[in-house]
Parts: sequence; C-alpha cells; structure tokens
Amino acid sequence: MDNQSIAEVFEQMAELLEFKGENPFRIRAYHNGAKAILDLDEPVAQILEDPSRKLSDVPGIGKTLVDKITVLVATGSLPQLLELQEQFPASVLAMARVPGLGAKKAARLHQELGIDNLAELKTACETDQVSGLKGFGKKSQQTILDGLAIAQAAAQRKKWVNADGWVARLRSHLSSCDAIERMEFAGSYRRGRETCGDLDILVVADPAAAAMDHLEAFPPRKETILRGDTKISIRVDEAFQVDMRVVAADQFGAALQYFTGSQAHNVRVRSMAKAQGLKVNEYGVFREDDPEHSIAGGEEQEVYAAIGLPWVPPELREDRLEFDWAKSGDPFDLIELKDICSDLHMHTTATDGEATIGDMADAAIARGLTAIAITDHSQRVAMARGLDPQRLREQWARIDQLRPQYEGRLTILKGIECDILEGGGMDLPDDVLAEADWVLASVHYGQRQSREQITDRILGAIANPHVTAIAHPTGRLINRREAYQVDIDAVFQAAAETSTLLELNANPSRLDLHEVHCQTASRRYNIPIVINTDAHSIDGLDVMQYGILQARRAGLQKQHVANARSWDAMKPLMGKYR
Repeated sequence: MDNQSIAEVFEQMAELLEFKGENPFRIRAYHNGAKAILDLDEPVAQILEDPSRKLSDVPGIGKTLVDKITVLVATGSLPQLLELQEQFPASVLAMARVPGLGAKKAARLHQELGIDNLAELKTACETDQVSGLKGFGKKSQQTILDGLAIAQAAAQRKKWVNADGWVARLRSHLSSCDAIERMEFAGSYRRGRETCGDLDILVVADPAAAAMDHLEAFPPRKETILRGDTKISIRVDEAFQVDMRVVAADQFGAALQYFTGSQAHNVRVRSMAKAQGLKVNEYGVFREDDPEHSIAGGEEQEVYAAIGLPWVPPELREDRLEFDWAKSGDPFDLIELKDICSDLHMHTTATDGEATIGDMADAAIARGLTAIAITDHSQRVAMARGLDPQRLREQWARIDQLRPQYEGRLTILKGIECDILEGGGMDLPDDVLAEADWVLASVHYGQRQSREQITDRILGAIANPHVTAIAHPTGRLINRREAYQVDIDAVFQAAAETSTLLELNANPSRLDLHEVHCQTASRRYNIPIVINTDAHSIDGLDVMQYGILQARRAGLQKQHVANARSWDAMKPLMGKYR
C-alpha cells in the first residue's frame, strides 16, 4: 500500500472509533498518524525495509501505529478496520455528518431504531419516530431534517477558486461598512488549500454590532446560524458557512495567526512558545508568569518574532517543512506569478480550444509571457478532434509562418499533448515527435487500469527520448475523480534519471501534481516543475495564479520551477536537448 492508502485507512479508523465513542486520545492518534504519513516524502514501506531506520522516529507515528502500518504494507488490509466496518457501514457513518446530529446521537439512532442510512433517517423524522427518543424531541427532529438537506449540499468542500469568488463578493460588500477598520480572510482559504469547508473573516470594528449587521445584510445570505457579541455565522449558497469574528486591534495579528491555522502548525507554535516560558493563543503572546499582559499580538510578525521565528507565509502553515526552513535562516522567497516566463500547455481551435494560435500568442504577450507551446491533443482523443501526423505537421507549418510576426516578442513552440496509449507507447510515431520542440505525454484513457499497468505506461513515456514532460501526472479532478493508481515514486525516479519534467497543471479543477507530490518531486528528486495552464481559451491563461498558489504550498521557489526561466535557459534541464 502507498502512503495515501495507509493514511486513508487511519482516517477511516479515527472516524469509526469516534462513532463508537472510543477514547478521544486514541482517535487523535489515528488522525495524527494519517497526517504524518501524508507529509512523508518517501514511501513508508521503504523506511520499514531499511534496518538502520525506525518508522517510530517519525513524529506522530508511535509503536502501535508502526505495527498496524507493518500489517497494511504486508497484507493490504487491517483486521481492526474490517471489524469496525462490519459494525458500522459507510451509510451509517454518513448520518454522523448531518448538522445537529453528530456521532453519539447517530450511533443511538442506529442502535435504538435500526436506522442504517440517510434515507431511513429522513423517513424516521418525517414519521415522528425520532422525537420520542430520550434526548431528542420535536425540535431536535426538525433540526435533523433541516440538517439532512444541508449535509447533502455540504458533502463536498468548495474548490478554492469557488471560495475565492465568495471572498471577492464578501470583501466588496463588507468594504462599504464604515464601522470596519481592518479585515482579513483566514482559515484554509488563506492557506490556499485546494478546497475550503467554510470561510473565516476577522475584522476590527467599532461598533462590533454594525459589522455583524452588515454581514447579515449580505444579499446572498440564506440564514443566520448564530450571533453573539463578537461572532456571527451565516450560511450562503445553501450550505456554505461564513464565520466573522470581531477582535480588538491589539489582538488582530494573534487572532489572524490562530484562525489561519492549520491546527498542526499552531500546535507546533504553542509547543515552541511553551518551551520558552510563553503562551500563544488568539488573544496574543503572554509570559506564563504574567498571563494578564500580552507582549505581542497586534501583527502576525510580532507573534512569530516573539518565539524566535520569521513570519511564515500562510501557504506553508501545515507543519511539514516550514519550521525546519525557518530555523535554517534561509528566506522563504516562494515562487510568484511575476516569475513565470512561459506557458507550455494550451489548446487551440485545431482541437477543443476556442482561440487561434495568433489569439493565444497575443494574449500571452499581454500577460507578460516570453514563450508559449501550442499543445493540441493527439489523434487518440477523437472526441476533441485530436491531430493525426498530417494535421499536426500542418499546424507546425502554420507556426513557422507566424514566428516572424512575433520575433523578439514571443517564442512560439511547436508542441503536442500526446496520449499515452492504453496498451503502452505513444499515440504518434517517433519520427513525428522528433520534430516537436515540446512534447507533453498524458493519460486520458484507461484510467481504471491497475497500478502496474498505468505505472508501466507512464514509465514508457518517460523513457521516450522525445518526451519533455508528463502532463497532469495523476489524472485527478478535484471533487470529481480520484487520482488513478500509479507508483508515483517510480515515476519520480524515472523522471529524475531521464531529465523529464513534471507538470503542475494550474487548472483549479486539477492542481495536479498534488502539493505533497510536487514538494517531493522538486525537493527530494530535484525534478524541475513546469507550471502550465492547460488553457482552452484566452481567459484560460489566467488560471496560472492557481498553479502558483499550489506551488507555494509545496514550498517551491523560483529555482524549482522550470518555466520561471527563459526558453533557452529551460532547454538544458531536459534530456531531449542534452
């Protein structure tokens, strides 16, 4: 089993144990173990095989979890999980996620009324079976009914790009409130996570009530969930929650640091503070012997400085590499949008794009780029009118004709997104690929094949001397399709050996490579990452910003990103040009 699979098993264990009402510390151990495994930049199996190393040395993985990981790696399953799954099927667990219900009450409904799924829960509420149970009542029953509709809509976290749309609307609305003196969005949105479960807003406002009144007047508001003296929660878009907290000006930085998270990052911050005789919370930084007077808190920089750290970019606050990096003294200096020189994955009207080569070239210049690659689909993608050798060569001849018009302004590369066929091999013959400046290899079909088959296909493409990069290497679509099964470490190893680049696809529905994979590829295997938009229109070029955000979460700096160089400076990075 790979790291992702093992982490998923531990998360399932945690959820089932919570449903069963087990010790919270045991539940937390599984959550912590899952995170520790996901954050590793090498397979746990590799660590287990090395007699000179101990998996228990990894923070968050104790002896009990090591034993279970050993079983998972050896057998592919965990007996304890199978036993729990027999007791509590997935449909029962879904009830615990209904707002107003929770794990304990859901377990009671399962045990006392035999309710096994959401449909039965709805029927039980509508037929007034729930209200008669001790601890429920008519009001609880109605709350559960209301929560069922919300649970169905809230089952998926919003993609960051969609949350960003709500942030823009909320920011515009709240900026007209005279009472608000300062405002920032926090939480997973500020950290740039690819999905957001809700939105957190922090404001300094006088009076506080005026700011909360203004949020309640937000036109798309569906309902107010709760309102207190300094906090209000509303629901928009059926199930998306927006929380706003009013904080004092001299506590704003501490609150922003705290509510930005992540939880794991903040635990480390508090631990470091404690070791120095300090306490950090959302109200400020305090000496343990003087808990009434804060020594920092107005700005985030003050909070980090108080415990001897530089300010940490929000995108890095996941307790992965930020603390070691901070201690090293090297500046974070993460990649920025302005660093990108080229976009090497885009489509035109020749296949499924909406703009011509010239249109895309002009739009690229307007965005400050110095090079683009035209990479329409190859013939296997028939639904997109993929190019056969003749049509591709005709397109390349058209690029040759256009190049003089853009000389000195933009380099237009003759490229192709060539499919890796289901049976292995490339969709176009080598003599055609040899004529290209830039060849992206990608998997579009056969994504349900076995891990071995898909891995072999990708390794075969990497071994092809004409392939310059692997596009969207795991094939995932956020909230729609899981990544296909692939031995990603084998892919990294092969790419490093052949000087094949790996793409971070900036389309907000892809963001593929995943941030941890991206970090591993660049920092462990020294593989340059190329951030591309996969644009199918002029506006599609603007999604580069989302790829940059993902790259920053991976800790990438300018030197890690291939297309933060000119095309001429990029060429020595690739085996094709060596």
